[in-house]
Amino acid sequence: MAMLKTIEGANLSGKKVILRADLDVPIAEGEVKDDYRLQALLPTLKYLLGRKAKVLVVGHVGRPEGKRDLQFSLRPITTHLSRLLGEEITFVKDINSEAKFSLMMLENLRFWPGEEKNNSAFAKKLASRGDIFVNEAFAASHREHASIVGLAEHLPSYVGLHFAQEVKELGGVLENPDRPLIFILGGAKTETKVSLVKDFAKVADRILLGGLLMFHNELERIPKVLFPVDAVETYDIGPKSIKLFLEEIGRARTIVWNGPLGKWEDKPYSRSTRVIAGELAKADARTVVGGGDTIAALSAFGHLEGMDYISLGGGAMLEFLAGKKLPGLEALGYY
Repeated sequence: MAMLKTIEGANLSGKKVILRADLDVPIAEGEVKDDYRLQALLPTLKYLLGRKAKVLVVGHVGRPEGKRDLQFSLRPITTHLSRLLGEEITFVKDINSEAKFSLMMLENLRFWPGEEKNNSAFAKKLASRGDIFVNEAFAASHREHASIVGLAEHLPSYVGLHFAQEVKELGGVLENPDRPLIFILGGAKTETKVSLVKDFAKVADRILLGGLLMFHNELERIPKVLFPVDAVETYDIGPKSIKLFLEEIGRARTIVWNGPLGKWEDKPYSRSTRVIAGELAKADARTVVGGGDTIAALSAFGHLEGMDYISLGGGAMLEFLAGKKLPGLEALGYY
């Protein structure tokens, strides 16, 4: 694998930087409800501004499907990020705007159909706003979109500090993990995970399945997969399964977790996710966790800080660990 060029090797002074950020955070009633991803953006943003770069932050939230749907506007995110940064960010509604402030955020890229279609004219127009492209959105880098792939074709390209950390930490799981290495996979969104379990089995010594994955009986044919042996109704793995999983966790030296094991938001079905979270928090093994629901559950149970590394990748994390080529990394010459 090639080394990625990070912003620490870039000449930034006076340059216009297009910063592709991970802005896909939950918003309700015009307020950001969870700013974990925005907090992770701050070191790169401060680094760029501290070296006298002019920054245009771009990104998306939700799935407006190429239409200007204001429930997905980035205006509340602009306000919240300004507060976190302690510096005003100018909100720009139109990609053609001639505004020339030193720190701006463009409206949701997915309001323009050219973003998700990776339209070359859209990418070129976006690129015309900057001198340098910085990708700090690892979580979106499994998408072949204009702001992920197209910008890298038009501008000198670098990765942000958090992006570089994601590749280093997740790459370490693939290249030289302390073994036994186990994957814990759960959650309600199974369509992506089901197709990747066979790939995970090439890397992991054991794969523990919960959530809706425990109903995919076809996965029983894959070596190393461990299914629950009992359940609480259909919403959580049962006490015998928790004991079985804890025994596997006790032997592990590296643990990757993506997806809660039960319907953790409802107390009757939260036990497995809460117990396993507590066990990982005190484990001697290296713990790498990711996915929005997993992070939310760990945070709710007070165990987030007990994890060794928290990936913001979700689907991108899973595809990377399955050995798939991420378009965003490919555009940066990683493979």
